[in-house]
Amino acid sequence: MPYVIGADLPDQPAGQRFRALLDRPQILEMPGAHLGIAALLAKRAGFPALYMSGAAMSATMGLPDLGMITVDDVCWYIRQVVRAAGLPVLVDGDTGYGEALNVMHMVRAFEEAGAGAVHLEDQLLPKKCGHLNDKKLADAHDMAAKVAAARKARRHLYIIARTDAAASEGMDGAVARAKLYLEAGADAIFPEALTSREMFAEFARRMPGVKLLANMTEFGRTPFLTAKEFEELGYAMVIWPVSHLRVANRAMEELYATIRETGGTMAALDRMQTRAQLYETIGYHEYEALDASLVKTVVPEGMPQG
Repeated sequence: MPYVIGADLPDQPAGQRFRALLDRPQILEMPGAHLGIAALLAKRAGFPALYMSGAAMSATMGLPDLGMITVDDVCWYIRQVVRAAGLPVLVDGDTGYGEALNVMHMVRAFEEAGAGAVHLEDQLLPKKCGHLNDKKLADAHDMAAKVAAARKARRHLYIIARTDAAASEGMDGAVARAKLYLEAGADAIFPEALTSREMFAEFARRMPGVKLLANMTEFGRTPFLTAKEFEELGYAMVIWPVSHLRVANRAMEELYATIRETGGTMAALDRMQTRAQLYETIGYHEYEALDASLVKTVVPEGMPQG
């Protein structure tokens, strides 16, 4: 069911609802869903929270994931996803869009837009996808200052510190940075681009009692692991950040090729969501009924008395 305008709003802020999901014994599974329609489809599939990837938002705008989008760009995406599904969302905050004061502005803006959690990374601009080479790391203490700034600015937002250090500083460097970020106020840690099951297991062993986030992206450096496998390795959260966009992009490529080759869309009908299915997904008739209830004509029963 879509989150129809006029429905009861949640009693708790998104950050508190996100934290409550992490208090459950099972791993928190968050598929990428940076568009309102994707959020509705993921909610229908039964996911309790969603992830919003900076790479997916950038690509949707026709831009590479190099830290080029702005806080306002991201807030536009957050608002539509939260409005559509009403679920807590974890948002990719990249490097915080600047230094400490910029991070504080980002935290407040994301909270006001409806986000439940954010992760910050310890790269320098231009930042890169964590699974690419030649990433440039920020000084660990500079990153810790950003985490402290985020903690100071937040009202309820859950703060996850991401470290990309494993590729250049090894496991010891990644663990040392993670501990520093926890001391600065991070609620959880995101070790990015670990390259084997053994690395995931080692990182978790060296971070006892810490909530950890795993990134299960395709075509990267991490081997395919299931949510259950990550849970068994000691991870509390897992994301599939760009999977939905990859599938949608391939489908659009095939559609455009079909139209060019055949002059129409008949050959693609069996791969389309029907109009009825789309209307059901977005709650068309619920909105229509709501509108009718609001504009219903009221007939006066009598003349007012002077």
